[in-house]
Amino acid sequence: MANRRVLVKRRKAVRNIRKITRTMQLIATARFQSAFNRAVATRPYTETLAELADNLTRGDLDFRHPLLVPREVERRAAVVVITSGRGLCGGYNANVLKAATKKIAELESAGTEVVLHAIGQKGINFFNFTNRAIATSRTDIDDQPRFEQVEPIANQLIEDFVAERLDAVYVVYMRFFSTSKQRPEVLQLLPLTGTDTETAAQGQTDSASTQYEFSPDPIQILEELLPATVRVRLFQCFTDAAVSEQVARMVAMKAATDAAEEMITNLTRQYNRARQTAITMELLDIVGGANALA
Repeated sequence: MANRRVLVKRRKAVRNIRKITRTMQLIATARFQSAFNRAVATRPYTETLAELADNLTRGDLDFRHPLLVPREVERRAAVVVITSGRGLCGGYNANVLKAATKKIAELESAGTEVVLHAIGQKGINFFNFTNRAIATSRTDIDDQPRFEQVEPIANQLIEDFVAERLDAVYVVYMRFFSTSKQRPEVLQLLPLTGTDTETAAQGQTDSASTQYEFSPDPIQILEELLPATVRVRLFQCFTDAAVSEQVARMVAMKAATDAAEEMITNLTRQYNRARQTAITMELLDIVGGANALA
């Protein structure tokens, strides 16, 4: 027979856990709305800026910006991995790190030296555990990234690429599509390629007939526009990662809360059975004693 005191203690402990997971679910929901608004607000600007840069670079210009020139051989590439600073978000970090490990293996198998930049404590812990050297690590960027936090990272990557200390830059992050769809992706940040939108093909078709009048000189415009595109696209990766993290935490905490409620129901049933069994045994003892005295 199950011990009723043990069942009561277990049920109390599970109830306390349910309170915690329920609270974390509500906090993640509130943070999700804020992160979602930020990601949605910045995406049109990012896509328009990237599309404009793509249209200008495919025009008939005698100028070729260094950020657009692909290397014939990628001898050294940077991989920026964006993970969360905390756990309890399901398979969010595991999926990002799996994609990052796969990309790093592909680059190294091609003879490319990988310079690793880890953003987020979970990614740092993983690469330290696997004994992989980390060039830079950042833990000060939380679930509400600011542009002034991301801009220095982008500026350093741009500087290294222009100085040919890097031949390519890749960003591994969780891209946000909707509350029901997030997917780990590897974005080639440098050299700049075409637009990263779902309507890129349509934009490329229409751009052939797009005519621009430049003031000032187009070279001067590209000198400002292309680095800004790199900074904004990297910032978009951070905002997507932030909202995806909150979605994953919402789902994980809801699943934990539901599991706790189910466990409480099962423990309550076990307690009731044990209590009924004890009452039955006591009644049998009373009846037996009465029969013995009769």
